[in-house]
Amino acid sequence: MPELPEVETVRRGLVPALENRTLERVVVRRRDLRFPIPANLARRLTGATVTALERRAKYILIRFSDGAVAILHLGMSGRIKICQSKPVLEKHDHVIITTDAGATIIFNDPRRFGSLLLSSHNELADHKLLKGLGPEPLDPAFDGPALAARLKGRNAPIKAALLDQRTVAGLGNIYVSESLFRAGLSPKRTARTVQGGRADRLHQAIQDVLNEAIAAGGSTLRDHRQPDGKLGYFQHHFAVYGRAGEACQGCSCTVAETGGIKQIVQSGRSTFYCARKQR
Repeated sequence: MPELPEVETVRRGLVPALENRTLERVVVRRRDLRFPIPANLARRLTGATVTALERRAKYILIRFSDGAVAILHLGMSGRIKICQSKPVLEKHDHVIITTDAGATIIFNDPRRFGSLLLSSHNELADHKLLKGLGPEPLDPAFDGPALAARLKGRNAPIKAALLDQRTVAGLGNIYVSESLFRAGLSPKRTARTVQGGRADRLHQAIQDVLNEAIAAGGSTLRDHRQPDGKLGYFQHHFAVYGRAGEACQGCSCTVAETGGIKQIVQSGRSTFYCARKQR
């Protein structure tokens, strides 16, 4: 599933095509995604002008001049395509939007775990998908002490705590594994023990990993594409994720001695870490 860097990359790619543009035509070809697309979505958005595109956790928020807000989630396999000429539609192109500038924006989702819902500016904070989300990890107000406060008293492993969207919004399996490696913290460490300097290190690692991944266009492991069709390439910089049995960065040990990067399962998800470097 796309995580914060992939979603932010898509949002940035959409800005030139959608911001301050009027939607001249909206076509919904299939409504049965993870949540049914509202029956009135095409009628509601046709003729509306986009004022801003924002991201909250793993959701893209498309704001309109009349106060409407479209909430887009890419799901497991969803992607956005931008075409400047008339597109040749594919089987899994579920929503097609044409702007007053002639661009066509397509929401494609083969596995149909994505969603496109409608809300309003006044109701957005209490929307079922957004209510209860934790702070944004790249928000300037989010720092080491703020992270420590959210981990205080938590008996879950730190990996599980960070995957909980109520703790920090937008983090997923890839970037939690990479952040814990950079911070030198074991994914099995109890979350409540990550206080003081440990929380400061982890906060900095999270921000560094996310910013580097965004700059790289995200990670393309299977489905992720930027709106212009380009792949992300942060996967070429993974220190531990998906590298079980290999040597990790910065370790003096050998694979023959340690078995290399470990892979375990936590909360049903694969975790990758260096048992020697991460404590």
